[in-house]
Amino acid sequence: MFVKSRGEHPSKHVLPKNLALLLCLASFCAGMFFSNRTWMVPDAKGIPWTSRTGGKQFVDYDRNIVLKNEGNNSGGISGSQHSILTMDKAISDLEIKLMASRAERETIRKDPMMSEGVKNIESTLKRKYFMVIGINTAFSSHKRRDSVRATWMPQAEKRKKLEEETGIIIRFVIGHSSTSGGILDKAIEAEEKVHGDFLRLQHVEGYLELSAKTKTYFATAVSLWDAEFYVKVDDDIHVNLATLGVTLARHSKKPRVYIGCMKSGPVLARKGVKYHEPEYWKFGEVGNKYFRHATGQLYAISKDLATYIFINQKLVQLLNEALVLVVRCMCSNRSSNFIYLLVPPVIIVMLCLRNVLHKYANEDVSLGAWFIGLDVEHVDDRRLCCGTPPDCEWKAQAGNICAASFDWRCSGICRSVERIMEVHERCGEDKNALWSANFVQTIRTSS
Repeated sequence: MFVKSRGEHPSKHVLPKNLALLLCLASFCAGMFFSNRTWMVPDAKGIPWTSRTGGKQFVDYDRNIVLKNEGNNSGGISGSQHSILTMDKAISDLEIKLMASRAERETIRKDPMMSEGVKNIESTLKRKYFMVIGINTAFSSHKRRDSVRATWMPQAEKRKKLEEETGIIIRFVIGHSSTSGGILDKAIEAEEKVHGDFLRLQHVEGYLELSAKTKTYFATAVSLWDAEFYVKVDDDIHVNLATLGVTLARHSKKPRVYIGCMKSGPVLARKGVKYHEPEYWKFGEVGNKYFRHATGQLYAISKDLATYIFINQKLVQLLNEALVLVVRCMCSNRSSNFIYLLVPPVIIVMLCLRNVLHKYANEDVSLGAWFIGLDVEHVDDRRLCCGTPPDCEWKAQAGNICAASFDWRCSGICRSVERIMEVHERCGEDKNALWSANFVQTIRTSS
């Protein structure tokens, strides 16, 4: 039996325990050291300061001098009094801005033209969509994207109508190149100006980074659009949108749904082969299979699961931003002892929560792993993984139209650029099916 312990394969992303403790201790000591230092408040615009001259107190806010009689007070203003004055000024400014905002809003409401514009904006912000479809693509896949646009993905006004009337969002999903602003990024920007159908991610493209891209896609999509389902599909797959919508609509009232063609393939331990799993030892003996997960060509998850990924994706980012904010406060002259005490716990939390959702070599395995331990319903629907003609054609003739078609041996349609039109003509649904499907009834604008 071939079993390897965790000790033989330490993760390269995990700090040694002793080093982590040493780092936290050093941060705590640094915070205690700097918190005992005396900081001078600078005379800068936007920063209140005080001084004493002949029993009078001068308080400067943005160079506006206010003179106050101190009476019998002879001592300098205390730190707490200074903080109170600063807070009072900030509250006064916010009250003024709030009053101005209310007055402006009242004016807009009384103006019929402006009021209609505001209602349209609010309607857009409150819009609830049915599903968001992200088509995973790469810089080198321009011809694939054009073949998808020429077959099952509506274009121009039809795509806009699809969003407004049926609540279906479709975007090609791509990140950025390793060279920011390089020729690859400029090519995508030029293509975006022509078609306007891209969702750009804060992600560096790379085949070995598909798991990270998938996580970023779901986190980004759920933050942009409030939908019932979020779908990921490859750019060499043929999709019948109405059939896909009807398939998902059957599960619209269920929480935490994970829909796809469930499989349990072998864990490939040998290096150099396609889909090699570097962490094969985690799955037990050599020759074992993965846990059940949806095949990566197409799968869908409900809003609850997309939100779960979003929270975990953004957690480390928020901690990084918090640490940057703390450091900035430490570098400014307005920092307090409390700021320095925040540094050690922030660093400890960051070390503990880095890479909360573990990424395996294969993105479909990673997604399935993220839902293990959660109360998730796995839905195995074979209409999401039909074969190309004659398979999907026979099923269509029998009245069982497929939601998605591809060739298993190619993990997509073999030579998709040349063949996807043939698949579309022989296995595609009726042209009017998308606009008359039953799932349209499930789409509502939230009140």
